Parts: sequence; C-alpha cells; structure tokens
Amino acid sequence: MEKRFKMREVQPGAYKPMNELARYVTSTGIPLIQQEMIKIRASQINGCAYCVNKHTKDAREAGETEQRLYLLSVWRESPQFTDEERLILEMTEEITLIHQHGLSEGLYQKALAQFGEERTAQIIMAIININAWNRIGVSLHMQPE
Repeated sequence: MEKRFKMREVQPGAYKPMNELARYVTSTGIPLIQQEMIKIRASQINGCAYCVNKHTKDAREAGETEQRLYLLSVWRESPQFTDEERLILEMTEEITLIHQHGLSEGLYQKALAQFGEERTAQIIMAIININAWNRIGVSLHMQPE
C-alpha cells in the first residue's frame, strides 16, 4: 500500500475537534478497558489495522488480558465477558454496521435499562468517535507503527 497524506497535517482544523471528542469520551464514566473494547471491536469490523494495533496495546497497558483480547472478535462465543461488556459490544456492532439496521429498538431499550440515558449517550458517542477515526485510518491506509 502506498503511503498517503496525514490528515492532521493537511486538515488540522478538522483534526482538532476529532481530538476534542476523543478527550471528551475519555473523561466520561465509561471504564477505560470498556472504551478500548469499543475501539478494538469497531476497528476489527471496519478493517482498520492501525487502530486495532494501537488500541490492543492501549488495552494491555490499561490491564486487559491477552486472552480477552484474543477472544474479543468472538465475544458472543466466549464466557470471558460480562453482561455489561456484552451489551456494549453488541451496541458497538450495531452502530458500526449502521447500514444494516442501526441501533435496534430492543438493544436501545436494553441499554437505557442498564446504563440510563447519560451513559448510553456516552457509549454511543464513544462508538461514533472510533468509527470516525477508523474512516480516516482506512481511507488513508494508515499502518501500524
């Protein structure tokens, strides 16, 4: 793959609010490991090698286990994930694959019951944020360092 330009250099005005949204998501009540799970799972679906590499490293630094990282792409078949994590991962998949049907009513209601409106909104923003980053990474052929 040919190297492409760096978005932060070509469009710093657009890159800045992306970073601000990422900082906001980090400041929410979503536990850091759950934030990284969202980033990794969305990046796996979107095929963003740069982000998968970056966020698996970040998850390990935050205390995530190798086993759970290996099993994240098959979380439905793995007992290593809590009910709350499963809900977050299912939301991540439905929102990332929005062209299929978006966040279903049943899952939306389940999230509201589990997390309430504020935390559900924060989780949705976390998912939206990584999907935007993935689109930059994939469009520009960003490669793991």
